Amino acid sequence: MLSDVPLGLLVAALFVLVVLSACFSGTETAMMALNRYRLRHLAKHAHGGARRAHALLKRPDRLIGLILLGNNLVNFLAVSVATLIAIRLMGDVGLAIVPFILTPIILVFAEVAPKTLAALHPERIAFPAAYVLVPLLRALLPAIAAINWLANGLLRAFSVRIDSVDEQQLSTEELRTVVNEATSLIPRRHQQMLVGILDLEKESVDDIMVPRNEINGIDLEDPIEDIIESLTHSLHTRLPLYRGDINNIEGVFHLRRFARLWEHEELDVQLLIDNSDEAYFVPAGTPLHTQLRNFQQQQERIGLIVNEYGDIEGLVTLEDVLEEIVGEFTTDPAMTSTDVHPQPDGTFLIDGAASIRQLNRTMAWELPTEGPRTLNGLLLEHLETIPESGTSLLIAGYPIEIVQSTGNAVKTARIKPAMRRASGART
Repeated sequence: MLSDVPLGLLVAALFVLVVLSACFSGTETAMMALNRYRLRHLAKHAHGGARRAHALLKRPDRLIGLILLGNNLVNFLAVSVATLIAIRLMGDVGLAIVPFILTPIILVFAEVAPKTLAALHPERIAFPAAYVLVPLLRALLPAIAAINWLANGLLRAFSVRIDSVDEQQLSTEELRTVVNEATSLIPRRHQQMLVGILDLEKESVDDIMVPRNEINGIDLEDPIEDIIESLTHSLHTRLPLYRGDINNIEGVFHLRRFARLWEHEELDVQLLIDNSDEAYFVPAGTPLHTQLRNFQQQQERIGLIVNEYGDIEGLVTLEDVLEEIVGEFTTDPAMTSTDVHPQPDGTFLIDGAASIRQLNRTMAWELPTEGPRTLNGLLLEHLETIPESGTSLLIAGYPIEIVQSTGNAVKTARIKPAMRRASGART
């Protein structure tokens, strides 16, 4: 008879039941709070607790059913034992008092405290608990299966599929957030490189190309003396060969062949053409991650970007794509760039043809990149007219002064980033 059980034993039993309830509650939170990627990593490296936890989480319906079955069972037993203790001590009045005493005890010691601890340190709770839950699940599998059958049937009635569990998938933006927040785990330089790789997916060759009017090439209609002069002083290793117009491309000449040809043969236009490589064309709008793969597969290092009409719009190189990942190959881009000229007063004179993305990357600025790709295009878009010299405006918090302009473009502008205050644009 329960009435013959000593009061001290009942109190001890109540204490044990509250502890068990806390264990079930904390285990549930810890299991659900585990980082799935770290869990898989530890499981692959033969971590016992991680392997068991990973196996349990493959069927979360069974895991939850097991934990809730145990938790509810010990909670109901705790209520029964607490009722017996209250009747022993206070008679029938104890029946009315039990809920007011037991509820805060269960809430604090068996719910809030253990779940908070488990949320803060999920691995410390989940991995040891997995050693207990696995055999417990095997022992109670028939009961758990019956509970899951009823629960899953109810979910299917509401068109909820529980046949398989989707693995957690991170979108590109979510992965970028993970990388940016891993400041204590990944060096800043490596973070920038990883983000650069992710950004290849949303950028195209149009964003990094050398514009058509800035392509350095060899016009085969020039006198041979001028061609030799251009080859001798060229800063590029590969030069497009064309006749009169860049659209009339004849090939791409590698300068390493120039010395050999110059030494052993009399150089002429046909000889340059015969020793040039076939031009490699890239459709405009090709994503950078696709073009990087194409460069690798085609074993090319330079491509001419063509639009839908077959006209050449610009030029892209393998080095340009790699710089999107690793950054500039120069040690001080701001000082070596021909587009950026630091001034003694802290301002910068910028060429109107300078790429906005290049400026943002090398100067650590935040000029708008949606829309125009050059500083000239950005200024014209904001002013909606060709500005006169001396015109000033504010774009994204950067004071900009037009230093020199022509009839159709801004040639030079002055930017003072130190004055950056607020976003927006005004004239």
